[in-house]
Amino acid sequence: MSDEAERPAEADATEPEPEAAAEVEAEAEPELTLEELIEKLTGELAQARAELTYRDADIVNLRRRHTQERGDLIKFGGRALANRLLSVLDNLDRALEATPEGVDDSVVQGISLTRQSFCAALEAEGITVIEAAGKKFDPNLHEAITTLPASEEHPAGVVIDVLETGYMLHDRVLRPARVVVTSSD
Repeated sequence: MSDEAERPAEADATEPEPEAAAEVEAEAEPELTLEELIEKLTGELAQARAELTYRDADIVNLRRRHTQERGDLIKFGGRALANRLLSVLDNLDRALEATPEGVDDSVVQGISLTRQSFCAALEAEGITVIEAAGKKFDPNLHEAITTLPASEEHPAGVVIDVLETGYMLHDRVLRPARVVVTSSD
């Protein structure tokens, strides 16, 4: 029975009385006048509205970025396949260049027509040739393989010859044109 008598005494000692708790809260936070309370709540409301505005703007930006990334993925998703297909196009070009004189014209014509339809299919997907011969060298579009000294006929910084054709996929370089450029040295 002595255990039971001690328990209520312990509970009373650890728990503050309700009146004492109210006094502690009153000391911690001074009473505000009605105007001060209105001003405080108005400030909190303005802060909450500003946070909501920032979060709304973040959501709008996230949606815009997601839409842009999704569009780019759709637009440029076939980049790897296009790079592999360009080597096929290069091989068709090499086949046309390497055909001996005695080959039947129908074979050459067949390869030529295949190349034309292949180019048309690539263009339909947004792949275009980078025009380089005779143009000013642009390191964003061209890769200089070698340089030759400039002459009166070819001023410095101009593409003289195209060693490998370059291609664009919409507005991005798929493969830079590999070129010979004149130098100013």
